[in-house]
Parts: sequence; structure tokens; C-alpha cells
Amino acid sequence: MLSRVASHIYWLGRYLERAENYARFIDVNFNLMQDLPVDLKEQWQPLIAATGDWELFQSLYSDTSKNQILYFLAFDSENPNSMLSSIMKSRENARIIRENLSKETWEKVNELYYMMLEGKDKKIWKKADPRYFFERIKNQILLIYGIADNSVARVEGWYFRQLGQFLERADKTSRILDVKYHILLPSGQDVGTPLDFLHWMALLKSVTGFNTYRRVYGTIDPSNVVEFLVLNKYFPRSIYYCLKEAEYCLHHISGNLDGGFKNPAEKSVGELRSRLEFAEVSDIIGFGLHEYLDNLQIKLNNLSDLIDSTYFRLRDNFISQTHDQ
Repeated sequence: MLSRVASHIYWLGRYLERAENYARFIDVNFNLMQDLPVDLKEQWQPLIAATGDWELFQSLYSDTSKNQILYFLAFDSENPNSMLSSIMKSRENARIIRENLSKETWEKVNELYYMMLEGKDKKIWKKADPRYFFERIKNQILLIYGIADNSVARVEGWYFRQLGQFLERADKTSRILDVKYHILLPSGQDVGTPLDFLHWMALLKSVTGFNTYRRVYGTIDPSNVVEFLVLNKYFPRSIYYCLKEAEYCLHHISGNLDGGFKNPAEKSVGELRSRLEFAEVSDIIGFGLHEYLDNLQIKLNNLSDLIDSTYFRLRDNFISQTHDQ
């Protein structure tokens, strides 16, 4: 597979996952607002912190109202990570590699793009309750995943899309957990209160993990939530699970099915997955959850760079140099 084709497939997976996570965060935050005490200030600002785009938001706007934040996260084309920007990039990547996608996958990606444009035209961010719109977007992306999983052969292209999807998911899980721990809770006095319970419940719902968590752990406990979202070996949105799947994809892409590593990307993901596999939640809490997650996000960014240099840049450079000779 040409490196440029692999790159488009990989980023198609990442951008779709990014948009789906944003729709999920927004939808859950609206539900949280329904349960919070009426005298508690609406908490939309942490959503921007979860995306890592707070500085960009501050450079563009002085207003931190709900409507402005919703517009920035969902429809602002000046925000390269907004849902609209991500879906536009997804569609462009899909258009370039249409021959590598099933007809149904391309059609649903195209529909997703026009759904976002319709939402922008209708100024969804100004609606009193726009949850139905974000639910539709989330379900459309899940439909695309389902079509792709059931209509594409398990060859290099499929593994590159899965790789992008799981790396993006690991990053977003780490960010939303970090924000809850440091920003959402108004004060230390609220630890263990019904308000604290509501926030942890909203966090679990944002990754569709509330019911699964309750079956495994029962009552809401912060350390158990951290263990569930970081170290759980079976939950598809835990950071460990995502890294295990990313490593699996990289091994199949390189044909390295006997263990070990063949390139720097495989070595990096293997080391990161191994650390999480043998970690305990007490180690994470003792180290400092924010510091642990911050360090993890740096390693995820480094892994993304290694994937880029291993599969997307070097081959194109080699081909270019070969043609120049």
C-alpha cells in the first residue's frame, strides 16, 4: 500500500473518532446540566480544556457562554479540531481514497458532512436543547464504523483505520479523565458528595461506560473509575485496551506476528502498553493522576510522530528520491 493512501486511511479513522468524541462530550454535558443544582454555574469551559484548545479559544473569543463554546467545539472552522473541521477532513480523506472504501462507507461519510452543514445552517448551538442533533452525529459515525467493520477485508487499510481510531480514543479518554480530576470538581469539600457522584457518573457516561462500570465495580469510587478507564483489559475505551489494539494493528501492518518489534513505532507502543499492563491504580494515584496522564499524552503524541515517520514520510521520500535518480 502506498504511504499516502495509508496516511489518508489512518487520518480518516482519527478524525471520525475525534468528531464522535466531541459529540459524546457535548451530549453528556447537557445531560449533566439537567441534574446539577440550579445555583451551580454551568460548566462548559472544561470541555474545551478536555480538547486541549483552551489557548486557541481565548485567542478567538472573550465570551465563555454556553452558545459560544458549543459553536467553537462543533461548528467553528477556525478551530482545526472542531466537529465540523474533523468531519470535513474525514470526508476529504475519504474522497481521495474512494477506491479503497466500500460504496456504503463513502456515502455515509458524505451524509455525515451534510448533516453538520445543516446543523450549522440551523444554528444548532443556539437551541435550548440540541442533544438530538449531537446524538444523530454520534450514531452516524457509529454506523460508519459498523459498515466499515462488516464490509472491508482485514488487510493493511483496515488496520491503518483501526490504528488511527484507537490512538485517538486513547488520547481523548486520558484528556476527559484529566479534566474531571482537576477542573470539574468545584472544591475539595465536594469530594464524596452527591455532586461529586454526578460528575463521575457523567464522566463514565461520556465514554458509554456507566452500565459496564456498575456491573464490574458496583458503587462509584474515584480510584475504581481511574482503574476502569486507564487499566481495564476488556473495556473498549480504556487507555490500556486502545493501546493493546493499536499494537495489534501495527504488528499486522508490518507482518510481525511473532512478538517483539520491527520498527520504532512498534517498540514505542509495546513499551507503553507493557507499562499499563503491569501498573496498578495505586501506582497511578501515588504518582499523581494529572502528572501520570500528562506524561501519557506526551508518549501518545510521540507514538503518533513515530507512526508518521515510519509509514507516511519515509516511503514517500524514498519514492521521490528514486524518481529523481
